[in-house]
Parts: sequence; structure tokens; C-alpha cells
Amino acid sequence: MGKAWTNRVIYGRLNWWSYEVKTHKCDMQMPLEILLINGPNLNMLGVRQPNVYGRSSLKDLEILCEREARSLGLSIDFRQSNAEGELVSRIQGARGAADGIILNAGALTHSSIALLDALASAEVPTVEVHMSNIHRREQFREKSYVSVFAAGMVCGLGSYSYVLGLRAIHNILNSRQ
Repeated sequence: MGKAWTNRVIYGRLNWWSYEVKTHKCDMQMPLEILLINGPNLNMLGVRQPNVYGRSSLKDLEILCEREARSLGLSIDFRQSNAEGELVSRIQGARGAADGIILNAGALTHSSIALLDALASAEVPTVEVHMSNIHRREQFREKSYVSVFAAGMVCGLGSYSYVLGLRAIHNILNSRQ
């Protein structure tokens, strides 16, 4: 996890007559580890309802997130699954392994108590993201079980919701240190 650690860096200089070894103490900051999880049907981005979700693919979204994470000094593990059980296992696995979670649970946002329970047991700061504005869609989409646990939600801004989600989790994690 993203903790500061001290290491001795060993470097040398080779001359034809001798080899000199020196050590230099330096402090290194490990990047904060973020688990970025995408739920059901997000593998269909760019194809499914482009009027709602845009024309960018999941791979395009991953590239955007990696670029933003790098600029913030974060390391991301970008995942997608259509299976609720796999999402639950990933979230549970974040306990002690990830510093934060960005979660777009897709349709499971509105129905999965299992995801809520997994988030509660993982005890990892979480930001919920959605590409569409779930509050301007069908009434059943207004309820989010993820929001019960999440520190915050970003929605309705397309792919940029993920950028703001990464910035939010960065801010949350840095304010705790």
C-alpha cells in the first residue's frame, strides 16, 4: 500500500583500475493503490446506448484512467466483470491490499446488497462513479446501495466521471495522512 519507505540505493563507478561502491540513503513514496472496478455491461461501452454512455470503449476508459492516475501519483488495478460474485470477491480482496476503490457497479448499484456488504467488510475508502446521471433516468436507478457506504459519488459526466472519481479518492486518501 502507498506508504513511505526508506531504501539504500547502491550505485557504482567503474574505472579500469578500480570499482568504487557508494550508498545513498533516499526516501521513496510508494504510489497509493486504487482498485477500479467496473460492473455488468460496462464491457459494452462504445456499443451499448452510445447516446447515454458515449462512444468510448472500455479500453479507452482504461487508458484515460491510467493517464489521470499517473498524474496524481496513483497506481490503478482496472477491472471489469459481469458476475456479481467476482465483484464481491475483488472488493473483499481489497482489504489490506488497496488504499482506495473506485466503483461503477453498473446495474448492480441499484440491487446488490452483496456489494454493499462487501464494501462494508473491506473497510476501504470508496468513491462511486457513473457515466450517466442516475438521478435523471428511470426511478429504479435513483436508489444506490453503493452510496450507503461510499464516501461520495460522481455521475452524469461520461468518462470524465472517472477522472473526477480518481481526483476525489486521491484527495480523500491524502487528507487522512
